[in-house]
Amino acid sequence: MNPKPLGVSLLLIILGAWYLAQTVGAKHAALFVVGALLGLALYHAAFGFTSAWRVFIADGRGAGLRAQMIMLAVGVALFFPALSAGTLFGNPVTGLVSPAGTSVIVGAFMFGIGMQLGGGCASGTLYTVGGGSTRMIVTLLAFITGSVIATAHMPFWTSLPQLKPISLVKTLGLAPALLLNWAVFALIAFVTVVVEKRRHGRLVDPTVRPAHKSPWLHGPWPLVAGAIALVVLNFATLALSGRPWGVTSAFALWGAKAAQAIGIDTASWTYWSTKANAAALAAPVSHDITSVMDIGIVLGAMLAAALAGRYAPVWRVPLRSLIAAVVGGLMLGYGARLAYGCNIGAYFSGIVSGSLHGWLWLVAAFAGNVFGTRLRPLFGLEVERVKASGC
Repeated sequence: MNPKPLGVSLLLIILGAWYLAQTVGAKHAALFVVGALLGLALYHAAFGFTSAWRVFIADGRGAGLRAQMIMLAVGVALFFPALSAGTLFGNPVTGLVSPAGTSVIVGAFMFGIGMQLGGGCASGTLYTVGGGSTRMIVTLLAFITGSVIATAHMPFWTSLPQLKPISLVKTLGLAPALLLNWAVFALIAFVTVVVEKRRHGRLVDPTVRPAHKSPWLHGPWPLVAGAIALVVLNFATLALSGRPWGVTSAFALWGAKAAQAIGIDTASWTYWSTKANAAALAAPVSHDITSVMDIGIVLGAMLAAALAGRYAPVWRVPLRSLIAAVVGGLMLGYGARLAYGCNIGAYFSGIVSGSLHGWLWLVAAFAGNVFGTRLRPLFGLEVERVKASGC
């Protein structure tokens, strides 16, 4: 273990929860802890959306994608009944249901390219920053910049053709929506098995690190365990906040506040003039649920990296890799706003909310990942493949 970062992360998590409980409320404190647990789970399971898509695109290995399908299948089983009823444990709940249209297609495609150049998705950027990746700090800063730039352009993108928000749960009914989603998840998982067996002759063992004698404390976790943990913690987010887990709206908020600090009047922009966004911009960051959870994710990942003895920041980043981090981060931030979310808010939480835009996001973002994977070697970035002799 790494004692110093372990102690620092634990202390900050405890102090953060105490501060939020005293100044904002118990629910914000609980969501901060949920964020920390999400960071721990993401790191210990190495649950990367970006790497899972890349190794399937480049090498036909589908373990990561199959884990995502398990995550979504369990997710809809938990979320759809609650969203259909409109309440959970006596509290009102709503899904993340957004319009499906031009901005989603363009934004998700951009986000997909950014995933591969930036080296992570939204949740991946946060947990790798917490885990000590200095390159991902650059990606995160560019992510924030791209997000706030996109808010300035949102009136144009929202004026383009798009459908009204469509909830499959409300449109089809609870049982048909569940069956349809489960069938699609099963089909995607089946396709990954067929592709992987054709490419490698068998299903390839996804383990990349030796197991620790205390894996649940120190990691690594099986991918499926990580998938279940993310579902349960997303459901806890729904119960506590009344809506599913999101990540990137906080990046836009941080960027807008930073822009205000240097004299840019972001409050006058159309995006920030709506009631909810204006209130968020005027309030302290500690009042924003997404911000609180994002900070929790970083600290939880730091805790996990320290427990695993892997917290060791390296400050030297090759120039081409640095350029890719900047370009990728800008595309991640800009694309996430256009697409009404990222791999968490649009893909994971969007699909378990029954939103049609979540499925459109998946198709467009996967296409972007295909293009982005082909661009990686130009920036000196690795595209992982299993050697022929290991097949």
